[in-house]
Amino acid sequence: MLTPIFYFVVDSTPLTALSISTIIMGLVSVALGNARPNVSPEASQMMLRTGVENIAILLEELGLRSRAVYLPSSVSGGRPRALIPLSEDGAALKWDRVPSDRLIVRYGPNPEDMGLSVITPGGISLDSLELRPAPAQIEGTLSSIIVGIMDLADSVSAHLSSDRVLVEIAKPKLRYQNLWFHRCLGSPLASIAATVVCEALDRPVRIGSEEETGKGIRVEIEVLP
Repeated sequence: MLTPIFYFVVDSTPLTALSISTIIMGLVSVALGNARPNVSPEASQMMLRTGVENIAILLEELGLRSRAVYLPSSVSGGRPRALIPLSEDGAALKWDRVPSDRLIVRYGPNPEDMGLSVITPGGISLDSLELRPAPAQIEGTLSSIIVGIMDLADSVSAHLSSDRVLVEIAKPKLRYQNLWFHRCLGSPLASIAATVVCEALDRPVRIGSEEETGKGIRVEIEVLP
């Protein structure tokens, strides 16, 4: 719906390309959610990289540098989403004001308080679950998605504290480093982890840090007030 508007009305090539790439990312994510029986792990990784690359190109084109805030489905009204502020100087996000059916959303009273709202692969993968995961099920849910459905790592562990969740992913099979995507959304595996955590806790979260260890990847996810 937004693609022709961006092209013919707004006359914005970057936003037109962004809407197209978001559609591609959604289709790729749907395929990945059902990839285990029909698609090899190598093909799944290639499809995921293709979708991520499209988003990364547009983030670079728009010059976005803000870290994404991952919103649970109770806030977005549909699937969990990641909101990327267009300006690093915007107001504090108003979670109850974020529309669920828009790519470009307004979250505050000022003109610069706008952002991109995108569905992530983790949000699509959660469709395979019958119920929202509970906080105690974060580790099991991540293992089911990352290890079981997508076959992207050997194991996953999660440690929950009051204001953060530490996720460790052992022997990841997807190595992807893109400065723009990583700066805004984290690595694809970190993005999946943040999506599951925000949904399980029913709280907005942000990736605080991500680092490689001798065993794999350690992701620290901040739970926002």
